[in-house]
Amino acid sequence: MLDLNALPLPQLFSELTADGCLDRLLTAAFAEDARAPGDITTMSIIEPRQTAKARVVARQAGVLAGLATIPRIFAERSPRNEITCNCLAQDGQPCRPGQILVELNGNLRAMLLHERVLLNLIGRLSGVASLTRQYVEAVNGSRAIICDTRKTTPGLRNLEKYAVRCGGGTLHRLGLFDAALYKDNHLAGLRPGELAKTLERAVGLVRSQHEVRFVEVEVDSLEQFREVLGLKTGLINMILLDNMNSDQLQQAVAIRDATAPGILLEASGGVTLKTVRAIAQSGVDRIAVGAMTHSAPFLDVALDIDE
Repeated sequence: MLDLNALPLPQLFSELTADGCLDRLLTAAFAEDARAPGDITTMSIIEPRQTAKARVVARQAGVLAGLATIPRIFAERSPRNEITCNCLAQDGQPCRPGQILVELNGNLRAMLLHERVLLNLIGRLSGVASLTRQYVEAVNGSRAIICDTRKTTPGLRNLEKYAVRCGGGTLHRLGLFDAALYKDNHLAGLRPGELAKTLERAVGLVRSQHEVRFVEVEVDSLEQFREVLGLKTGLINMILLDNMNSDQLQQAVAIRDATAPGILLEASGGVTLKTVRAIAQSGVDRIAVGAMTHSAPFLDVALDIDE
């Protein structure tokens, strides 16, 4: 299976939008913003053939994501190439206040029709990338990598995951279909001693029927952790340590190092910028951060029409 985290950003963007998610999103975005009869304000004051030059400008510092969507945005509603665009920055790059990101030239009505969809998408994705970069920088010097989760905006998952990569984060699974993650709700009701046998049967089944990126099991106690760690070598790839404190995380790392060094440990649960450094210092390999996608603020970007 293709390793998405090894792909350069342009190739990753192509892979993550190959299923048509961006086209569906743009169709929905324009439908909610400019359904019939269209942009009634612009049509009342701007002549049909009036042209202009404009710039997409960053109003604050951050990390860029979403610029790769711009050609598709204009193609969605301007099939006659009414607007040309010149990108002066790239996804994954930092930006500063006042920096010109894109130059536009063409039909003014078309520019104004596209304006809010374009800015919403770039602002949202750049916000995700910018917050991700803060988490990545917070754990610099540790072995831990910052991973995303499925706590994404409905309809925006693949693009938000692309933005995580733009910010330097690592992609976890895309959805329920490409990796197996046995969580507490899957394992609820199992009595002590049943966990290992149940998992061996389930993981054997999933590996025999599907190509998976990884198999991971969530635990919330060191007792569960020891039982899962004792599974046959090669059955699972990772163990998710849910809502464990620093002492528990350190104990889990020590146990893993002594008995099963090939298993990756991922910490999860209420991770913030204030706590992520301490979690990384426990020695875990990965830290899952839902906040990068569910709580990222917009990066302020604007469209300025040249006079």
